[in-house]
Order: sequence, then C-alpha cells, then structure tokens
Amino acid sequence: LTRPALRSLAGLASIWTQLGATQQYYPLTFSAFWVEHKLWGDTTLGYHLGNILLHCVSALLFLRILRQLQVPGAWLAAAIFAFHPVHVESVAWMTELKNQLSGVLYLGATLAYLGFDRSRNKGLYGAALGLFVLGLLAKSVIVTLPAGLLVVLWWKRGRLGWECDILPVIPFFLAALAAGLFTAWVEQRIYMTHGAPNFYITQGAELQMPLLERCLVAGRSIWFHLGKLFWPAKLAFMYPHWQISRAVWWQYLYPAGAVLLLAGLWALRRRNRGPLAGLLLFTGTLFPALGFFNAYSFRYCFVNDHHQYLADLGIIALVSAAAALLSARRPVWALQTCAWLCLGLLVSLTWRQSGTYSDVETLWRATIARNPSCAIGHACLAFELEKKGKLDEAMTHNQEALEIWPDCPEAHANLGLVLARKGRMDEALPHARRAVELEPDCPPLRGNLGGILLELGRLDQAVEQFQMALALAPGYAEARSNLGRALLSKGQVAEAVTQLEAAIAIDPHYSPACFNLGNAFGQRGQVDQAIAQFQRALEIQPMFPAAENSLATALVQKGLLAEGIAHFQKALELDPKLAEAQFGLADALLQSGQPEQAAARYAEALRLNPNLEDALNNLAWLRATSPLPQLRDGLRAVQLAQRACDLTSWRQTVFIGTLAAAY
Repeated sequence: LTRPALRSLAGLASIWTQLGATQQYYPLTFSAFWVEHKLWGDTTLGYHLGNILLHCVSALLFLRILRQLQVPGAWLAAAIFAFHPVHVESVAWMTELKNQLSGVLYLGATLAYLGFDRSRNKGLYGAALGLFVLGLLAKSVIVTLPAGLLVVLWWKRGRLGWECDILPVIPFFLAALAAGLFTAWVEQRIYMTHGAPNFYITQGAELQMPLLERCLVAGRSIWFHLGKLFWPAKLAFMYPHWQISRAVWWQYLYPAGAVLLLAGLWALRRRNRGPLAGLLLFTGTLFPALGFFNAYSFRYCFVNDHHQYLADLGIIALVSAAAALLSARRPVWALQTCAWLCLGLLVSLTWRQSGTYSDVETLWRATIARNPSCAIGHACLAFELEKKGKLDEAMTHNQEALEIWPDCPEAHANLGLVLARKGRMDEALPHARRAVELEPDCPPLRGNLGGILLELGRLDQAVEQFQMALALAPGYAEARSNLGRALLSKGQVAEAVTQLEAAIAIDPHYSPACFNLGNAFGQRGQVDQAIAQFQRALEIQPMFPAAENSLATALVQKGLLAEGIAHFQKALELDPKLAEAQFGLADALLQSGQPEQAAARYAEALRLNPNLEDALNNLAWLRATSPLPQLRDGLRAVQLAQRACDLTSWRQTVFIGTLAAAY
C-alpha cells in the first residue's frame, strides 16, 4: 500500500509529483495510505476499520441524498447499499480505499450540489466542485458524476434548462474531461508502455479489441453486474474470462437486450421517469469499466465486483422506492417483514463473503474454487505458497496455470522462482526466459531472469538483463541492487558500489541493497563501513540470516570475537542449514581458543556442504596439527586435505601445505 521508498515526507511529495511512483496516479488515495501507515504501520486492523468507516459514511450520505430528493424507501436503500455482498470487495480489500474515498467525495459533492440547486448558494456550489475535484484525485472513475447530476435533475423536472441546469454543470464536465484524459494518458504512456517495477504490464489482445467487440463486452457486462446485484450468488474475486467473438451470434443478444430495455423505458418515461433514470445512472456510472477504455484487469477478466460499487446506487434507489410505494397499498407488516428478511440474508452473505479476504492465500483458494480455470489465480496462489516455503504445492499450481494458459508469463516466472528455490537452476532458466519472451517490457520478469543467470554464474548475461530492466524502470531498486551484486561478482567493485548506493537512494528500506553494499565495502577492506551496512540491513529486516553471518564475519575481522560468535549463533538460529555460518563460527571459536567446539562446527558445515573447500582445509589442519590427542587424526586429515586439493585442481598452495602436514 505504501512502499518503503514513499514513507518519508519526500515520498509523500513524490506521490503527488512523480508519475510511476505509485501503481496508479491517485495521489489523494496514496496520501491517505501514507497517513494510515504512519498511524497503523503494517497492522491491518486500522486499514480495515478505515474502509468500513468510509463505507458507513457513504451509506449515510446516500440516505441523506434520497431524503433530500424525497425518494421513498430511503432507509431501505441505504441499508441495502451498506450490507450488499457485492460491495464486500470494495470494503474488505484494503487496496480499494480508492473506491471508498472517491465514493464519499462523490456523494458529498452530490449532496452539496443538490443543496446548491435548491438554494443557489455559491458556497455550496464551490464545495460541490471542490469535493468532486478531490474525488477525481482519489479515483478518476467518478468522472461520470456531472452526467449523473443531469439525470437526477431531469428525473426531478422532466426537462433540463440551459441556464439553471446545464450551465452550472459545465465546470464539472471540464474537470471530468481533464481527469479522464490525463488518467488515460498516464495509463498508456507511463504504465502500459514504460512499466512500473511493482506489477506486471501487458499490451495483450484484450487491450487491442475493435469497437464491435468492445460493444459485445459492454452489453454483457451490464447484464452481468445487474445479475450480481439482484442475485449475489457465486461472487468471486476474479470471474471467468469471456472469449469475445463477433462470429458468435448469441453474444449480440446482450447489447441488443440492453438497448431494447433502454428504449422500452424511454417509451414509458411520460408515465414514470424513475426506471429510466435508475438504469441511466447504473449504466452511466458503470460506463468507464464497460470495456470501451483499456483497463489492466481486462487481461484476466472483463468484470469485477468493485466496478459496480457506485453504479448500484441508481438501481438500489429504484427498487427500494418501488418497495416503499408498494407497501402503501399492502399490509405494512408484510412488506417490513420481507425487507428485514432480505436485509438479514444480505448481512449473512456479506459476512461469509468477507471471510475470503482474510489473507492472500485464502483469497486465491476461494477464487480458484469458484473459477477453476483462472490461470492467474493458480499463478498468484503459487507465488504466495512459494513465499511461505511450500514449494511442491507452489509448483503444482504453477503447472496447472500453464495447462490452462500455456503463455501465462506470471506462471512461467513463478515456476522459474520455485525451481530456483529448489536449486534446479538449469530447469528454472527456460521458464524465466519464456516469461521475458512473452512480456519483454516487464521489468520484474527481466529482474527474475537476471537473478537466475546470476546464480548460474552467467554474470555478463545477468548484467545485461538487469540493465534492460532498469532501462524500462530506472526506479527499480531490486534490479539496481542485483546489478551491483553481479558487478561485485565480476570484480568491478567501484561500479558495484555506485549501483548499490543508487539502489539505497531509491529505496532506503531495501535491506538486500544494504547487505550487498556491505559485501562490497568488505571486498574493499573497509570493514567499519561494511559493519554499518550489515547493521542497517538487520534494522530493516531483523530475520536476515545472511546479513547476520556477514556482520559476524566482519566483527571477527575487527578482532571482536565474542560479538562475532553471538551473531554467527543468531544466523544459525534463523537458518540452521547455513553452512557458511557454521564455518565462520568454527573459525571464530578456533581463534578464541575453543578447538574442540571448532572441530564440531567444521564437521557440521561439511555435513551441510561437503564441498566447502575452506572448511575441508581448516578441519584437516586442525586434525593434523592440534596438540590435543582427541582431535588429532592423521588419516582423516589426509582425506579432508586431499578432497580440498581435488576440488581446487591442486592450485591452492595452502591446501597442498595442509596435505603435507597431514601426511
């Protein structure tokens, strides 16, 4: 929600002034996240309560608007809006703060404008316009508000006057037009062309549909969202991706049905304008998400529950008003009973649906259960399982994703990561390469490929991939850090330090960059600077065994044996299989006069990594030369030293000397 690089005052300024600093240019929303991070940090409860509070405010504003418009059934409408399960995604998913914040400002602007319409108070007009502009900075999807205001005014009066109705709304239209054009430009030029380092970018076929197919999507989307409003069954975070084809006759029924419905309600407008106004508000508010404009989510599905959050208001008001008018002609208790039963059912469904947002793994498992053919669902679940160390299950879900969608770049990338974690680098490499072939302009995919090449020792190729990732996203701290690490492996220490310092400048809280910079200082012999960087890495990420190991090594170099031993032990608490920490601890124990404990640690290091050359040599020397009879073992010393010499092709004179001592 708020990346480490944005958590400072300078980061707050970047949210407003730097395109690409956040996933979308909604500066008010990300400023709210910035404030929330100052209040709650990474504790999720505060974020959830904030969303719920904003949703409650929206429901009360909706109630106030309906009362001001003298719409019957206002309480029922507000309650349905508050408790409808299709709105769970917009409230329980923390990232949808943009829906909540823009929704409150949208409804606040509406209420203020209706007050202006009644009183012609300039202060209310200014408040309405100001709230609308703020709402656009929270989420530009509310650009439809001016048209919605005209629909409401037409419903009230039966006609629109130029001076009293249309002219005052023109500034709203101009603000909406500017926001819409700017958002479209940013999405196309910044995110879909140049990429951003924290999420995948695509320009697939779904974003290049001709107008006719977009109309097919729009017609089907209208009916889909209406269906979920009236029958909220099988709600899912991600619905099946429709195969749109102009050659399939029945797909034309959706837009044709929508047009016929609008035409029928238009014909009935002289008897009652309410149904037409409700449907116009619904389709008009939903319009930005109907498929006529590119949206990143279209790659996976054309509909989402959060798209209809504000669009539902028109239909909910219409249905609630109809129920209230009907109750005037029927026994009140019967209608009230039905209303309470309906609300009770909605509350129950909402409670159940909210549970799917308890954590990432639960969310994707629920998505797959509702939509088994969701390739990206399998890929994202696999990514979460990989982070938790459940590598076999992660591999299974990645393979399922590729069976459904063989060209899914996320699945190829994730499978490469899993195979790399399992040490199967040669198998991981083709998947990482395939992901880059499918999405050549995606910085994270090039970063993943570079990381695997780095582990394989193909340093020049790794450097090339990191440089290409940085050409696409210069602010990609992870790629810059890994480029520094690759240059360090090539012996280009000065260039490595430059890249690593740049990575830290981009993201001061990126612990691997501090760790790699510490290693670079260590290679230069700048032990104090190395210690400072390792300590900084551990401040940011306390559970970082490699940094504990490197800090311990640097402290031992300084002669601080007791402190070094403590950090080696901490590294082994975090990762008992870290052979390098066992070896470093053994060296430190030997220097501190504890040869027996040192021998045991050398043996453990070799159990974990039988090819650890320095451990073989040091244990051989200890077995050959120790004054303690219980440690001397000439035959074992020869075996160890012989192994060390074989591994280094007899080019390490120190190892050959150890073998001589062993003989």
